[in-house]
Amino acid sequence: MLKQPEVSHLIRQLRQFTALSQERFAATLGVAYCTVNRWENGHIQPSALALKQIRTMLEELKNSPDVTHQEWSQTMLEQYFPETESTVR
Repeated sequence: MLKQPEVSHLIRQLRQFTALSQERFAATLGVAYCTVNRWENGHIQPSALALKQIRTMLEELKNSPDVTHQEWSQTMLEQYFPETESTVR
């Protein structure tokens, strides 16, 4: 499991990279806006299911036709989910 400061940064970076507001990001993951806000501010840790959904978002970006999205998502996967590196592709 990711440490709280790490997961806070990951969520904020992913949300900003995808140009989603906290409200839209929350809707994408099926959680409340205040949940995303609390994740980003380090007040609570995302559930295992939420982390899986976040990893899936990164994997989808990696398969994007946009090279910038591919490279950025690959970097984020390696940085935050190194144990899944061999399963991603």
